[in-house]
Amino acid sequence: MRIGLGINYSGGFTEAAAEVADLERAGLDIVFVPEAYSFDAVSALGYLAAKTTRLQLASGILQLYTRTPSLTAMTAAGLDFVSDGRFVLGLGASGPQVIEGFHGVPYDAPIGRTREVVEICRKVWRRERLEYQGKHYQIPLPEGRGTGLGKPLKLINRPVRERIPVLLAALGPKNVALAAEIAEGWQPIFFLPEQAEQVWGDALRSGLAKRDPALGPLDVYAGPALAIGENVTPLLEFVKPTLALYIGGMGAKGKNFYHALATNYGYGAAADRIQELYLAGRKQEAAAAVPEDLARDVSLIGPAGFVKERIAAFKEAGVTVLNVLPMASTAAERVALIEQLRTLCG
Repeated sequence: MRIGLGINYSGGFTEAAAEVADLERAGLDIVFVPEAYSFDAVSALGYLAAKTTRLQLASGILQLYTRTPSLTAMTAAGLDFVSDGRFVLGLGASGPQVIEGFHGVPYDAPIGRTREVVEICRKVWRRERLEYQGKHYQIPLPEGRGTGLGKPLKLINRPVRERIPVLLAALGPKNVALAAEIAEGWQPIFFLPEQAEQVWGDALRSGLAKRDPALGPLDVYAGPALAIGENVTPLLEFVKPTLALYIGGMGAKGKNFYHALATNYGYGAAADRIQELYLAGRKQEAAAAVPEDLARDVSLIGPAGFVKERIAAFKEAGVTVLNVLPMASTAAERVALIEQLRTLCG
């Protein structure tokens, strides 16, 4: 299995970049740079391209609505160029809180827009003259929507690759089916190996049935927290607030994808209680209400033997990349964790 991690987008990037070079030497395979309402991910990815040699670099994620499809394609081609073909284009819809609240752009039709953005990107990378008349994007603009002066263009530069890998962050059945159909990779959240087939199996099979064989096998990126040792179980308490934030606070009642996921995992009553507490502002109580076994089973936290068993469970469930969150306070400790994980993964 390959190993990845995401860097912190809220500050200290110079230090994080120096650490990534050490992590690369420790056996890390791919690093993700997120983009929320922080500094943009593209600047950081370009910087990391110059500081690394082997590591894949992924946007984790670029939001569908914040760039035109053509600019997304241009950006991906540029990052692939400066990294000598090591870039992975991570895309996702994000949510209304960021898209409408920070960017002032309507959050609509995420599934349809995802398909069209990916199709446009691949046309750009193949250096085709860009003519695309979709439901959500029309290039060039048709008569009546612009000056009428727009003509089909193709990318001036020749990309390193005409097929840059696309990774889709997806959670709901239709989104997951789309990822399995059109993307090289799929990134779920809070992946629970024992429940993955029940929750996502039908959606994955539906998408894979329509998949172009040229895309190759679907990579699955799980994101467990990581701590290895005899006395690390108490660190599960640091996983619970994140679960509570998503299950309880990322959306109103009836409109929270993460609450629905926890319910589908079999934790419906707990999810209801977490949401009730979180929306009432009782965040610590909401975290305390997260079931211990849910926090444990979506993580890699425990003695080496236990972690090795959980790695096997993730692999059995179809995971190909462990995009871990090291539970460590120093760079040296994080590097040591990646080295340990590399050994356990074989």
